[in-house]
Amino acid sequence: MLDNENDLESLGPLQVLRVKGDPDAPTVVMFHGYGASAFDLYPIHEVLVTDQKFNWVFPHGHLSVPLMPGYSGRAWFPIDMVALEEAIRKNDFRNFADKDPEGMDVARGATYLMLDALGIPWNQLILGGFSQGAMLATDLTLRKEEVSKGLMILSGALVNESLWKELAPKKSILRFFQSHGEFDPILGYANAKKLEKLLRNSGLLGEFIAFNGGHEIPAPVIQGISRYLNSLS
Repeated sequence: MLDNENDLESLGPLQVLRVKGDPDAPTVVMFHGYGASAFDLYPIHEVLVTDQKFNWVFPHGHLSVPLMPGYSGRAWFPIDMVALEEAIRKNDFRNFADKDPEGMDVARGATYLMLDALGIPWNQLILGGFSQGAMLATDLTLRKEEVSKGLMILSGALVNESLWKELAPKKSILRFFQSHGEFDPILGYANAKKLEKLLRNSGLLGEFIAFNGGHEIPAPVIQGISRYLNSLS
């Protein structure tokens, strides 16, 4: 099991973990959530049951964020943790839908450069992520002129609604996978359903897995990812 930054390699402006599979198989790029790292989602590829041996890239967030004294994690854009904790206390979940989160533009620029350095044709890339990593993956997928192989949104949220509503119809041939906990205390379930509705109204087809849980990736989601990847083979 990989567990330290010596296992990372540079790819453009970012560091990544890479897992090589079948050279003819698509490449899955998975963006972690706030405070995690490239190592957080890495175990997913070990538990999936897929017909093809996919190639995997797990990018390492370019921001270092403090978690507690003596501990830090990585992120794609900042989060006001005091405001988030207050929202959780009031059961008033934050909603990013009216604009890009601050710092999203920097993350977008860095990840596009990383993907260019990867050198994989866009139609052979499946972008995905968890939490803010899912927001970033969705944003990258919708903004890119070419259509990617797939999109996996794990506990994500709707961001910059007016722009995404304009861009999504141009990706109507794309099939997506989305999952969300019905009792997610960080990114509300209603916002996830709003994102699903936007995608479906734009002509995209996909599977939405709702589960009895919070901000997490339970076994039914792992099984759903396996089904989804097999459907793209």
